[in-house]
Order: sequence, then C-alpha cells, then structure tokens
Amino acid sequence: MSDFSPDPCLALVARPGHAITGWNASGVVSHSDFMQRIGAWNVAIRNAPGTQFALYLEDSLEFSAALLAAWLENKTVWLTADTLPATCLALSKSVDAFLGEFPEEYQPVKAGINAAPVILKALDPDFTGLVVHTSGSTGQPQAIPKKLSQMMSEVASLEQVFGQRLGNAEIVSTVSHQHIYGLLFKVLWPLSAGRVIHALSVNFPEQLAQILAQRDCALIASPAHLKRLPEHLDWQAGKQRLRAIFSSGGPLAAETAYAVGDMLGHVPYEVYGSSETGGIAWRQRKPGAIESWEALPRVYLRIAKEDLLEVRSPHLGQIDWLRLADKAQLTDNGRLLLQGRSDRIVKIEEKRISLDAIEQALLASDLVSEARVIADHEVPGQRQKLSAFIVATEQGRQQLALEGKRAFNLRMRAILSELVEAIALPRRWRYLDQMPVNAQGKTTLAQLHALLDEAGDPRPRLPQIRLLEQAPEKVLFELIVPATLFYFDGHFSVAPVLPGVVQLDWVIKYAREYFALPPIFKSVHALKFQHVIHPEVPVMLELIHDVVKDSLQFRYFSEAGQHAGGRIIFANEKPAC
Repeated sequence: MSDFSPDPCLALVARPGHAITGWNASGVVSHSDFMQRIGAWNVAIRNAPGTQFALYLEDSLEFSAALLAAWLENKTVWLTADTLPATCLALSKSVDAFLGEFPEEYQPVKAGINAAPVILKALDPDFTGLVVHTSGSTGQPQAIPKKLSQMMSEVASLEQVFGQRLGNAEIVSTVSHQHIYGLLFKVLWPLSAGRVIHALSVNFPEQLAQILAQRDCALIASPAHLKRLPEHLDWQAGKQRLRAIFSSGGPLAAETAYAVGDMLGHVPYEVYGSSETGGIAWRQRKPGAIESWEALPRVYLRIAKEDLLEVRSPHLGQIDWLRLADKAQLTDNGRLLLQGRSDRIVKIEEKRISLDAIEQALLASDLVSEARVIADHEVPGQRQKLSAFIVATEQGRQQLALEGKRAFNLRMRAILSELVEAIALPRRWRYLDQMPVNAQGKTTLAQLHALLDEAGDPRPRLPQIRLLEQAPEKVLFELIVPATLFYFDGHFSVAPVLPGVVQLDWVIKYAREYFALPPIFKSVHALKFQHVIHPEVPVMLELIHDVVKDSLQFRYFSEAGQHAGGRIIFANEKPAC
C-alpha cells in the first residue's frame, strides 16, 4: 500500500505504474492505465466551457478519473443519484455541462480512448469541488457545496481511525459513489490510501460471497443491503478474508448488525453523519454495551438548548458550531447518545407529537420489524394526520393474515394508546413486505407519500424496485415481488405465480419512466416466459431501448436463469385499419 495523503492527486504521484488501482468489468486496471484515463478526461473537460459540471458514470474508476480531471481544471462537480428526465432538467438550471452517461439530448462530454497521462498537482483545498444533495429522507433534497478541504479532512480521519484495521484490503461496495458516503469510502479514501477499488457495485449476494472469498477486502454497504444478506449462502471463506464492514446512510438495526457479524465474522462499523456535516461519529455494537458513538478525530460535540446536538469540525463548510436537528446527550466520557430528531416533532391540536417515539413504540412490539411514521401533506382547514408504514415480523405477518387488516390496525393502535393521545394516532396504515429504498439504500418521504397515493385496495400493485445501472439506452433494476401483491389473487392459492401480462405492464411502465418512447404500443415479438417468478425472490429486469427501431428489448433474469424476455415495438401513430 502506498504512502497515505489526504490529497488523492499527491497520493497518486507516488505510485508505480505497474501498481493495481482497481478492477473493472474488463479486469485489472493498472496505475498507468488509470493515469491515462485521467488524461483523457482532462483533455475533454479542459475544452468544455463553464465551471459547473454534472457527473454521472457507473464505473467507479472511470468516475474517479473524470472527477480528478475536473478538479485539476478547477471545475465544480455536481453529483446526481440518477439521470432521470426530471433530475437532468433540474441540473440543467445549475450546471454548464454534463459529463459521462447522461441522455444524448444533454450533449454529455465524453473522454476519448487514448491520451497522454496527465501531470498531477496538489489540489487547492479551498476550492469548492463538489455539490451534493441531501437524501430526501426528511424533506426535499437540498444542494450542499463542499470544499476539497472538507473531504480531505474526512478522509484523513477515516484513515486515522480505521486504516490499520484495513491494511491492504481491497474495497468492495454495494453502494454507489454518486452519493457522498460512497464517494468518500469507495473513491476518495482508497485513492488516498492506495487501496484497490472494485469499480462495479456488487448487486447479487452470490457475487458478494464469491468476491469476499478471493481477496482481503473491506465491504462498504448500507443498512438496506446488509439486512437482505441471505443466511443460506456459504460465507465461511469470506470470513477469513474480510477485514471490516462499514454501514452508513441510515440507522442499522441491532439484530441486523449481530446477524451480519454471525454470517461474515465482523459486526459492521457504523458511521453517523450527513451530507451537510460529513462524518461525525462511529461505533461498533457490542452485546450488553450502551449504544453510544465515539466522535471522529477533530470533531467536537456539545449539547445546546432542548438537547439539540451541535457540531464543530473541519468536515463542515463553516468554522462555527452547527446546530443539528438531532437530539442527543453526552456521557461522562464524552461519547454520544442519539435520541431522535427534533424535526420529527409535529403539532396536532397544539400537542407536540414525536414521530420517532411512535416508531420506537411500534418497534418494541414483537409484531413489527420496521416502522416509519410520517405526517401527511397539510390540507387547509383540516387537522394534521399521520400515516404509518409497517414491515411485520413473521409473527406479525401470521397475525395480520389471521385477523385481517382492520383488526390488526386496532392492535397497532392499542400498542400506541399509552404513548399517544387518540387525536394523534396514525389514521392510515400500510403493511409492506419491505420499505421502499432508493439507489443509496434510503427510504425517502417522496417514496412513502407515493405509497399513500395508491387508491382502493391497499395491497401493492408494484414490486419493490432498486435501480442498479443506468445508461442512455439501458437500465437494470432489481425487483422483489411482495407476497401480498394484488395480482397474486387467483394465481394461484398453493404457489403464487406472477402473471405474464403484469410482467409486460411493468416493463412498459418502467421503460416510459427512463426512455422517451413513442406513445403507441404496436406489438410484442419473441415473447417467452421460461421460468416462474415467485414472491420474495430477487429478480433482475434489464431494459434496452433501440431509438432507431422504436423498440424495447427486455428480460427478467436471476441466478436461476432467464424468467421471461421479448421485444416490444412502439409507434407514434396508430396503425391504419
């Protein structure tokens, strides 16, 4: 491993050309190969007008090359989680150009194949190199500018705390670098420390088990990914090679942390922070110990009025103390005890109601494994109402099936009756097989409000979906079909089967969200349904859009093979009779 420098460009200068920078879909990427990619992007970016660039690339090494090339030219990079039409339109109002895998209508800047290696120089720490967005889990996403010094300082803190534990471990990730957590842990930190980067995110647990067994590595994950690791896979070889597991982006349940520890031999290191604050503190759970957090180096904490946490650190964009919405206490030895968020307090009939407290009361029941409570959109002249989203335990699922939703609602309300006055009890209840998550593994308010908009029968009509890859003419999703899906009714009572017409409907629905398809469905060709899609089993859906032929190639597949596939033809006008 090379000498560490928080400036990734200075760290790269010291590396020999034959050193391995990472692995991509084609195999090994050497340091000299990587330097050529920085050079290619540097030429392309230098010739592009403006100073504000949006960047989106799936391959983490190619992304890293473009990012460093932009910073060397003092270009500010705007990160985006996707390239959906609404996202691109919003970005177009703030940036001068688009880099990488954006739709062609935005004329994205792309790097050539061959270029001379760029001459690296120290980056200006005072330069605002990045603009990220908050996740939207507690409100509308907000743009946050970051100086390079903020990110360099955080990288230095991570290496100080965890560097010795990782050693020469390679970096394997299930999260995207298009978010600040993935950017720091999967890109900037390993570049600065000389650790090998696996460029593609690991989507299948089977892939993960195989990779962990091959080399010494560290796993960068989110709670949403960790809680879905299947116990039946053989993780034994991975236990021998895995150095550490990191989790961030949201709360990790204690039972998930210990279950992962049993499977992979390491209880995850959890990192607490936000897009605005950067990293604040970390912990590794231990049975029987108080669940407190230790501040990262050079991060100072204090408690202000109403038990609100205040932070001062070089990871911030200011030198003064920043007051957060998190309520907290400090122990006698300076460790942090988090106690929920103050911005999750709502007023109903002049009474202050804590959404966190309601969720914790529900989670204390052996019927509930996950709970989210939100305030509905305010309607003038009407009292504020709450809605609850529940993922039931196995016992809870059985009880729900036996009693029915109405009786189960009353059971949930009874759990809360000693904590919450009747006027503040949730009025709407949604029972989910799993919480919806975005590409960063977070559940956003927009996703939850969308679930409330489903009218009529509360049973879901759509799968749980996660975007894995996106290019101008191709997208790849992971789908999990919930066992309570509306369309399983009658198909069939003994073994639920997803109807073929529903599979086609989903293909067209998601394709129209990501591609500019002609309005008229014309025909479907080469349609085959090879294997049944069962509930609760992850399945991949690949969509490929042929703009010239106005066609859409699709396939559902998993580790078991291809489930269905075909080609749909669209037209701008209805065919003549």
